[in-house]
Amino acid sequence: MASEYLSNLGRRWEHVRAVGERAESLAAVGSISAEVVAAAWLHDVGYAEELSMTGLHALDGAAFLVAEGAPADVVALVAHHTGAAFEAEERGLATQLAAMPAAAPADLDVLTLLDLVTAPDGSPTDPETRIAEILGRYPASSPVHRAVSRSRAELLAAAGRARARLGLSDEWPAGAAEGVLEP
Repeated sequence: MASEYLSNLGRRWEHVRAVGERAESLAAVGSISAEVVAAAWLHDVGYAEELSMTGLHALDGAAFLVAEGAPADVVALVAHHTGAAFEAEERGLATQLAAMPAAAPADLDVLTLLDLVTAPDGSPTDPETRIAEILGRYPASSPVHRAVSRSRAELLAAAGRARARLGLSDEWPAGAAEGVLEP
């Protein structure tokens, strides 16, 4: 499904593909659930032009997944990933986002980590660099820029909690050999 909707979006697809593959590598060693893997592959589906309704990709993706009958856990993770609540506030969509199922905090932390250690081209990065890249890509007047600026500390904390819970080094995935987890 991710490929169907995102494969024509260039770097966005490269990012999503790498996030999904990193999730699969964690699932292969029993570190995360199948729902987190599915959400990793689908977290940016709301960027597909035909699915964009509100401008908040997390909400648009989650609404699409609800219509497709996706499991509530996957919908919740897509809806609330990587500081979506902050962007929803910036866009006046907090009520609509709050209507989506709530995500399990530990799973949401893992999805946030996966998103923040994956650059737009799919290469490994670190959360600080990724946040700086996002802030640099959007003007200060953008709701994305304002939301990421406001959520920065929480995003970094979520990534740190996930690393600790999964036993991943601070350098993962950049410090790990291809396909190998390094605690």
